[in-house]
Amino acid sequence: MTEAVPPVLGVSRLRPAWLLAGGVAVLAAFLLGVAVGPVALRPAGVARELLDRLPWVDVDSGLARQEAAIVWDLRLPRVTLGLVVGAVLSLSGASYQGVFRNPLADPYLLGAAAGAGLGVTAVIVSVPGSGEPLGLVPLAAFAGALGAVALTYALGAAGGGRALPATLILAGVAVASFLTAIQTYLQQRHQDTIRQVYSWILGRLSTAGWSEVRVVVPYAVVTAVVLLAHRRALDVLAVGDEEAAALGLHPRRARLLVVVAASLGTAAAVSVSGLIGFVGIIVPHTVRLLVGPSYRLILPLSILFGAAFLALADLLARMVLSPAEVPIGVVTAFFGAPFFVLVLRTSRRLTA
Repeated sequence: MTEAVPPVLGVSRLRPAWLLAGGVAVLAAFLLGVAVGPVALRPAGVARELLDRLPWVDVDSGLARQEAAIVWDLRLPRVTLGLVVGAVLSLSGASYQGVFRNPLADPYLLGAAAGAGLGVTAVIVSVPGSGEPLGLVPLAAFAGALGAVALTYALGAAGGGRALPATLILAGVAVASFLTAIQTYLQQRHQDTIRQVYSWILGRLSTAGWSEVRVVVPYAVVTAVVLLAHRRALDVLAVGDEEAAALGLHPRRARLLVVVAASLGTAAAVSVSGLIGFVGIIVPHTVRLLVGPSYRLILPLSILFGAAFLALADLLARMVLSPAEVPIGVVTAFFGAPFFVLVLRTSRRLTA
């Protein structure tokens, strides 16, 4: 059911060149996302406007008041949200792949997407106006995602008291199918809400200022701290539970902490962005191909390149049909589906 990742127990150092490349990618995505849009703004003026807010810098950006409002109230919060959500989804995906020893695992593996979708659907069909920014929809998505993961873990551990990777994956498939069936039933009973539900399911990064950013950042920080602290444990888990225990690691406890932290981050990201697929597969696997299988390298680099990837994907979503927008989930699926096939074929060749 799972595919073992090659054991990595040697010393793997994070080279400054890779950190620099990731930092440059994030900076480039940030500046492009803020400067480019349906309303044309001069990149130099945008850069000066951003620098002017620093306490020790005093420059004239040359932007009109309306242009400055576009930068600070519309584009900057949206780009920041894209960076945070992309980093969390990519980091969570890499962590799931390590803990389940499966390079095709993604942040929604344990039913988080189905739980979030059911929570959002239930709120939209029962509470009029719940789709307003920072209304009940983000809370329902968050609670639904965490509830689904908790149900999956309980189901996976129900048989013999131990939630093994294979049983967790099977439990996740069962829970996701069950919750999706309930969601479909609710949609059929309330067909007038289908458009609003699917608008959320396809993913979006529209913001109403900085509120969404403030909601997700605390969870993102906690997720990043816990998962980065366990990056060495993920390398040890790659050799198997018995060998990991012989090396002094408590496999069950380490796996539980990683799953809980990754699920918490995924639920927070889903609550403000909807369901954005493939980020947790594309970025970690690309990083793995570039730097090797050690999670001491994959996790921190996935944060940087995941943030840049989603910010650039959102830029494409805004510009392809400007002034209209393409759902960002469509953009990531456009790149992710062929990439998924490529990963699958590569994995088969390696195991042939």
